[in-house]
Amino acid sequence: MAEKDLNELFLETLKDIYYAEKHILKALPKMAKAANSDQLRAAFDKHYDETEGQVERLEQIFEMLGKAARGKKCAAIEGIIDEGKEIMDEFADTPALDAGLLAAAQAVEHYEISRYGTLKAWAGKLNMPQAVKLLDATLAEEKKTDETLTKLAERAVNYEAAA
Repeated sequence: MAEKDLNELFLETLKDIYYAEKHILKALPKMAKAANSDQLRAAFDKHYDETEGQVERLEQIFEMLGKAARGKKCAAIEGIIDEGKEIMDEFADTPALDAGLLAAAQAVEHYEISRYGTLKAWAGKLNMPQAVKLLDATLAEEKKTDETLTKLAERAVNYEAAA
């Protein structure tokens, strides 16, 4: 058996985040529909559009590698999304729902930030400057979304949940 290297690890992690992004695209409309806050709903809708672009960037990287864009089951994102579903069920019609949805969304963002940061670093080591550029664009979007969610929590959603 051939020794596994950073190229293979990069590809496997790329498949992981591709799977994750596809599942996030399915979850975001449900989260937006469940949200009570217009601002939170708008943030989810905006991030849906960004996620579509992120999927396209991942597909470009697969193409650069000469590989088919295919996901690999990501238990981590499934678990995070399942927690979000539980929050929607358990806190439906309560003032705490939006705070829970926002927290679930930030868990997703933090997972994505860690994955994209790692992939960007590896792409640099593997001398893939175009992949670095694409991954950096996505990483910046994920960080901005996380910041937006934090501000929304601090300025409104958490206060409404506590009232």
